[in-house]
Amino acid sequence: MGPCSVVNTFKGELSGVRSEGGTHMAAQDFFIRPATGMTSDDWIRLEGCDISVSIARRMTRTVTHGGEGDDLIDEGAESALYTIRGEMDVEIYRKVVEMFRSGQPYIHDPFEERDVKVVFSKLEYDGSNEEFVFELIEDIR
Repeated sequence: MGPCSVVNTFKGELSGVRSEGGTHMAAQDFFIRPATGMTSDDWIRLEGCDISVSIARRMTRTVTHGGEGDDLIDEGAESALYTIRGEMDVEIYRKVVEMFRSGQPYIHDPFEERDVKVVFSKLEYDGSNEEFVFELIEDIR
């Protein structure tokens, strides 16, 4: 993993690689901005990050006792869990933790090339080696 830094360059070239079991972005740039950010200068670019996404559908299951089986109902909604790993210095950490505590930030989904509103579910930072892990959840429909 390479170091991450703040750069006021909005959404540079991103290239993905397909791997078995899903899409994985190896050492790519990750973009995040606060909910209140309105311009391209508000985006923080974290360079050299590993990005993965897991999408799950919401379903309801009813088990009828004495009946013929289960009824599985697709609710038509999805949730996406983004996991981002990389390195960032303490100055960038302070900006990110402020987003963590102040509302729902936006990220740029590098797989679908769109901006999405997310919720931080987890933020880990190790100051001794400047490594971080973010888990962000997007509620789709």
